[in-house]
Amino acid sequence: MLSNALSSALAPALPPSSLGAAALNGLALSLGLIVAIGAQNAFVLRQGLQRAHVGPVVLACVAADALLMAAGVAGLAGLIGDHPGLARALAAAGMVFLVAYGLRALWAARRPGGLQAGRGASLSRRQALLQLAGFTLLNPHVYLDTVLLVGSVGAQQPGWVARSAFVAGAAGASALWFTTLGYGARWLAPVFARPRAWQALDALIGAVMLALAWQLWPLALPPQA
Repeated sequence: MLSNALSSALAPALPPSSLGAAALNGLALSLGLIVAIGAQNAFVLRQGLQRAHVGPVVLACVAADALLMAAGVAGLAGLIGDHPGLARALAAAGMVFLVAYGLRALWAARRPGGLQAGRGASLSRRQALLQLAGFTLLNPHVYLDTVLLVGSVGAQQPGWVARSAFVAGAAGASALWFTTLGYGARWLAPVFARPRAWQALDALIGAVMLALAWQLWPLALPPQA
């Protein structure tokens, strides 16, 4: 059976260098998707400026991202193991999305904006977490980014060890970003309010997304006879 042969080929543990590459790919992809001007980031920044419930808010963001990304990688990996053609289709779809995302980031760098986080009224912990849940779970782009895109790229990793490293890297990027944004808000807010800072960041994100798309190109090609 093709699925059995594929499983046998993916079973051996990868060398540390391959695991490091998988983790770095997850880290780069996740950072590229998370670091953008949006309601969730503005809300975390606002809570950080107020020093209100920063720990629970950051933990909730990281946990939601990690669970969604792990679910995407695990679910798509199982399907890919039995359907090699699906692997190529997902690689092609992920490549197209990454190219589009990268070009959009480069286009945004032409006309950068600033991130403004108004102070507003202080919220209770429950109110803060409920608002955050709305920003996170009611945003369809969250599922497109974490479950579909991260899932399709992560599922391409050869074996569950490499996929686990990829998810760990992606979740690590989420933890790094939201921890920095929440606890470093007082120092980061003036930087993020400047359009030039976002211009440089958008350009970097665009380059990273295009580089990841190039890595998916060989996986999207049909097998040669």
